Formats: sequence, C-alpha cells, structure tokens
Amino acid sequence: MTPPTRAELITYLVRTGIAGHVDTPRQNNLRHYRRLVQKDPYHQFGLTFSHDWTFSEVLSLMSKRCGVVGDEEYVWGIDTIDPDLTIDALEALADRLALAAERRESVMFATGHPRNLLETYQAWKDALVRCGCTVVTAAGGYSYEVTTERPPNRRIVVWKGDVALVTDGHLPRHSHHPFAMRAILGELSGRGEPWPQLVIADHGYAGAAGEAGVPTVGFADCNDPALFLAEHEGKLLVTVPLDDGYLPEDYAPLRDYVLARAGLL
Repeated sequence: MTPPTRAELITYLVRTGIAGHVDTPRQNNLRHYRRLVQKDPYHQFGLTFSHDWTFSEVLSLMSKRCGVVGDEEYVWGIDTIDPDLTIDALEALADRLALAAERRESVMFATGHPRNLLETYQAWKDALVRCGCTVVTAAGGYSYEVTTERPPNRRIVVWKGDVALVTDGHLPRHSHHPFAMRAILGELSGRGEPWPQLVIADHGYAGAAGEAGVPTVGFADCNDPALFLAEHEGKLLVTVPLDDGYLPEDYAPLRDYVLARAGLL
C-alpha cells in the first residue's frame, strides 16, 4: 500500500473521526480533566507533576497540545482533536523511530488498548527488528488486583507479538494502570538488565515509563490529559493526540505514514 501524503492523512483522520470532530464528548473530557486536577490515580497514569495543575491550566494545555475547544463555557457537545497536531506528533514519533533504527536501540512496546492499537505497535516493532533493534520484555505472568472494580478483578501481564498488555486470565483488557510497566522495569532491574532505550506505549504504560525516566513516546485521547502534561513537563518525548477507540485496520494509513516517514516501510 502506498502511504498517504500529509494532506491525504489529514482528510482521512477527519473523515474517520480519529481526529477532527471526535466521538469523545466534551462533558467526558472536562470530567476527566477535573479528576486529574483532583489527583485521581486512575487518571494520573502513574505520573507525578511539578506543580498542582488547575482545571483552567489543564484545559488551556489540552487546547494547545491536542486541539480541544479552549472555552471553559463550552461544557456539552462535540469536542475536537486538531489533525495537524496529530500529524505533527506522528512525524516527531517517526523521527524518533528512525533514530532508534539507526542506533539499533533496544525498544519496548505496550498498550492499554489491545483491541485497537496492538497491530499498529506490532507493525512498528517488526520494522525496527528488521533494522537490528532488540525488543525488551519482562514480567510476563505478573498480576495485580484492580480494587476499584466490584468485585475486585485480577489483571495478568502477557506479551503478544512482543507487545505488553494485560488480560483478565482470558481476554485482553483495557487498562489505565501503571502497575504492569512498573513491574516490567522492576524485573529488569532485579535481573541486572538494562531498561529499554525507547518505549512506545499509551495510558499507564507510557506514564510509568516516562515517570521512571525512560525515553517514551505515547498515544492519548482528548479525555486523557496526563501524558500531555507529562510531555509539557519533559517526562515524555512525544504525545500523539488521537481517538484511540477505533478498529485496528482504521489505523493502517497512520501506521504506514509513520513507517514511510521513518524510512522503515
């Protein structure tokens, strides 16, 4: 498949709703921003911040970095992700992948959206491996309890195609938690092995890696402000704004655009 041009990708992102007018409602965005300000761990993704962010500051940053409507009086309806900001971040991500390929770095991939982003991560992982990069894995089988669910449920770390995710013992599960990445990095340290030189992840996987000081690029929806704040504070290299709830094949043009930009297609 011929990768799209920037203009073609913008058109595609807007047409599908991956960027532009997105399905995540404005009221959901604002509720999540408030919960982050209130230091709700579920929305902090394992990150700490240099100062106590206010709601107005978070909204202002999300308008600048993600493209949501910046008006505090707009509290209900459709919200937006700026497709130009999405592609700017994808290009920065691609440039970092190209550097990893050139240096033959060790890399790690992990996702809290296994039903949506797993195939994209696997494609990028395969491309880097072909260039001589090594993939770091650890802590397979580690489990933790999600106490916020009733009844509490257990999550288990598994590696599928060398991409970390969690399951409930049967099916892959969506996850915001930082616990899996903390366990992965902890086991590597315990074995005396180096951490990866680059992490490509989302949600708590990206947050925990960035908090630990690992060079990290992440994906985040417009209702997940933590990674954008972390990028602003220098804990993440890049945060890509996009709607992260689409089918795997819907991300194929985006996936190919990054590979082409990185010289890995």
